[in-house]
Formats: sequence, C-alpha cells, structure tokens
Amino acid sequence: MNEVALPQLEDKHGRRFEYLRLSLTDVCNFRCSYCLPDGYRKAKGVPANLTVDEIRRLVSAFAELGLWKVRLTGGEPTLRREFQEIAAAVSGISGVRKIAVTTNGYRLAERAQSYADAGISAINISMDSLKPARFRAITGHDRLDEILRGIEACRAAGIGSIKLNAVLLKGLNDDELDDFTAFVVAHDLALRFIEVMRTNDNPEYFNAHHLPGIYVANRLEALGWQRQARQAGAGPAIDYANPHGPGRIGIIAPYSKDFCASCNRLRVSATGKLHLCLFGDAGIDLRPLLQRDDQRAELIERLHRLVATKAPAHLLHQGNSGATPHLASIGG
Repeated sequence: MNEVALPQLEDKHGRRFEYLRLSLTDVCNFRCSYCLPDGYRKAKGVPANLTVDEIRRLVSAFAELGLWKVRLTGGEPTLRREFQEIAAAVSGISGVRKIAVTTNGYRLAERAQSYADAGISAINISMDSLKPARFRAITGHDRLDEILRGIEACRAAGIGSIKLNAVLLKGLNDDELDDFTAFVVAHDLALRFIEVMRTNDNPEYFNAHHLPGIYVANRLEALGWQRQARQAGAGPAIDYANPHGPGRIGIIAPYSKDFCASCNRLRVSATGKLHLCLFGDAGIDLRPLLQRDDQRAELIERLHRLVATKAPAHLLHQGNSGATPHLASIGG
C-alpha cells in the first residue's frame, strides 16, 4: 500500500512553509555592534542545546510536512562541536534537498571542504565592510582577510551557492555601496544587504543607524540593475541582477510594505522552541516531543496546529520586536 502524503504546513493566511531556520547555538565569538556589542554572555538557567538525535527527529517531521530547505544558524553555528555531524545527519533525511549555513566565516578557509563533504551546498557569509579597519570596528575582529580566503575555499570545495550578508548601517558602511557592487561583479558573487532591525536591546543603535532598503534599491536601479522574480524556496530578499555581467544583489527590508506576505520559513531555537516569527513572542517548546521516534505522529499534529496560528505580520512598525532580545538568540 502506498503511503498517504501528509498535507503541507500552511497557515490561515494561505502561506505555505518549505524553509526551516534551525539554530544550533546562541553562542557567537564576534561582537557585532548591531547584535552583540558586548560579546556573548551566557544566560543562567538556559537548557542544553538539542542533541543530534533530537535534531534528526525534528527535521524529519518537518520534511514529512513539505519543508525541503534547512538553514543552520546561530549565534555562530560552526562553534557547535557537532556541527559537521549535525549537517551530515540533516543531509541524510529524506525530503531535505538543500542545506545552507549562515556563518561569520570563522575558520572557513580551513573547513570549507569538510562542510561540503557533510552535505552543505549553500553558504551565507557575514561581511559588513570591505575595509579592514571598519570591519574590525563593526565586528570586533580583524578577520576580513580570513573571510576573503574562506570565500575562495568555498569555491574550491564546490559549494554551489555562496552569498555575502552585509547589514546596512547608516553612517558606518552605507558609503560602501558602490564598492560592494563592484566587488560582487568582479568576483561573480551574490550579496544581501539587510536592514538593521530593532530588537529589545538596541533601540538607540537602531535609531542612529537604520537605513531603509529603498536606499539600495534606488541606487541599483539607477545603475541599471534589474529586479528578478522570486524563486521557489527563496528567503525574503528582493533580488537584482547585473544587466552587464555577473553578480547579484538582494535586499532584505523587513520594514517594507508586505514584507511578511510571502513568508515561507519557520524557526526553531537551539533549545527546541518553535518561533513562528523572528519577532514573535516566546517560542513554543517542542523538545518533549523529540525524545523518541514513536512521538512523530504527535509532533506532526502539533506542528500543524501551531503553524495555523501564525500571525499575518510582525509588529516592527509599531516598535514591537516581541521577545527577541538580540538576533543571535534565534538565528536572525
């Protein structure tokens, strides 16, 4: 007898979900001014991170419900001791077609091949400036050269999708827009400009440095770059292609109109809490249903019920960033 396909996850607003952002740790070794300016500080009483077996059960349930893209996030996910074991476990799950990782580039030059061997086919690398001194000022580390070597190592390892992430910061790196554009063209790369987002711990920083994504869009359109149609499984970026050659630039603008209308992603924290929105209230604990393989039916039923309650949009425009203390807490 053929197995009956389970209905895909869908909310009451007609949005279907095929993309899971899975945090492996909230620990980060960078001190980015927009996220963890004082560095990572371990909170008291936080449960241990999900084990490899718990992660396998979690992703297997999501895959049965139609999610086929998994992004491993943090904190800095590669600091997790079992990072490669987790990536390999997720890549072996039926239905998962793409495993991506978002990283600050830590030790990427020496580890890119092992990441590819573990099944990672897409990588996003944070790079908030092309100028070494400014990079250090924003991130707290003088590692720009290390990241540039990591990009080339990813190419050599055969990782098919390499993207750069740059948080757009008024007065800090907004004067580098043309330099970034020239860089992605010269190196045939994709880059995402991300609007800085207000969280519970950065309202003054946000007010000082927020720059709308339309700033980038206007400049790209003035240069003749062409907006592209959204691809299946893509994240929230509005993508532009260079009409004269290689290079792509995307804009992630959470304060733009209808940003949430095409949402296709769900988030799970490193300790197993489902977050229906990056800027929602405290997550829902799934961990009790990740202890045994025979709990899968109950887990799937609960996922269906919870996803149906997803709100139509975040409340950032009202200055409400929910329970998110900072972006490292559930992977951005």
